[in-house]
Amino acid sequence: MPTITVNGHQHNLTASPDTPLLYLLRNELHLTGPQFGCGMAQCGACSVLIDGKETRSCITPLSDLAGKEITTLEGLPERWAHQKNLPADERHELLHPVQVAWIAEQTPQCGFCQNGMMIKATELLESNSNPTPAQIKEAFTTSGVSPMLCRCGTYSAILQAVQHAATLMRS
Repeated sequence: MPTITVNGHQHNLTASPDTPLLYLLRNELHLTGPQFGCGMAQCGACSVLIDGKETRSCITPLSDLAGKEITTLEGLPERWAHQKNLPADERHELLHPVQVAWIAEQTPQCGFCQNGMMIKATELLESNSNPTPAQIKEAFTTSGVSPMLCRCGTYSAILQAVQHAATLMRS
């Protein structure tokens, strides 16, 4: 029985080793942040962090996940609390700064791509605490498997939200 660690919790699964992570997250673990967009790792809606790296869960099989830490959108608050060494009593109502910025900037239109956008922003800001607009654009377009796609075209709002989150994370 394969075991994976998602958002700090271990889960024993009965799925086949070739089952894509996205199906396990949504159907077995009932985590609805990652979305099924294209099924070919071309849009980013299904993105999660695996050992801190943005990964497209729609093409990542269960067999590739042994010993890895998977973080979904739902796990970002706990990830931030752990990084900041916050005590347990301060963690229950916490949001990750990326989530706070997305809300403050009213970034989403339809919201479908926002899971992947926030995951990518988290990956970027954990490696670069003060990215330039050009670095943000590069992270969302040329780093990784393919560009992060927003069919509503909210790219300028996403850029502003990443800059806002960077400010929050530095303070």
